[in-house]
Amino acid sequence: MTTETRDVFIDTNVLVYATIASAPLHQQAQQSLHQLWISRQVLHEYAMVVTRPQTFMNPLGASGAAAQVDILMRQFQIADDTDRVTAEWSRLLQSIPIGGRQVYDANITATMLAYGVTHLVTNNGRDFARYSHLITVIPL
Repeated sequence: MTTETRDVFIDTNVLVYATIASAPLHQQAQQSLHQLWISRQVLHEYAMVVTRPQTFMNPLGASGAAAQVDILMRQFQIADDTDRVTAEWSRLLQSIPIGGRQVYDANITATMLAYGVTHLVTNNGRDFARYSHLITVIPL
């Protein structure tokens, strides 16, 4: 993965792949982690994913997930969910057809916009296609 910018946001699935050796795309995900941004939402989603059974791993216990989150918090720049993020999120909800779980992707996009992060690494590019005029999606 190469980008022209140092500001890149990482989606939850990339964190899971990068931190679980048996996960699909593990090597690619690890290589994509440089000077990168995540949000508190992504940390919450990460804990949710790694504490339930996956086809590529046994679930981590709560303490194992908490330990991983602590490591991730030291490794990445953390974008907080501020008033500015909420304003961007509201603007997206009003201007782009969004519903159900799509509100989470809208919040990631809003966080990126509020922090001036222009690139998102994800293995779920279709989830962010509706924001392609606002952010650049980099497939894992």
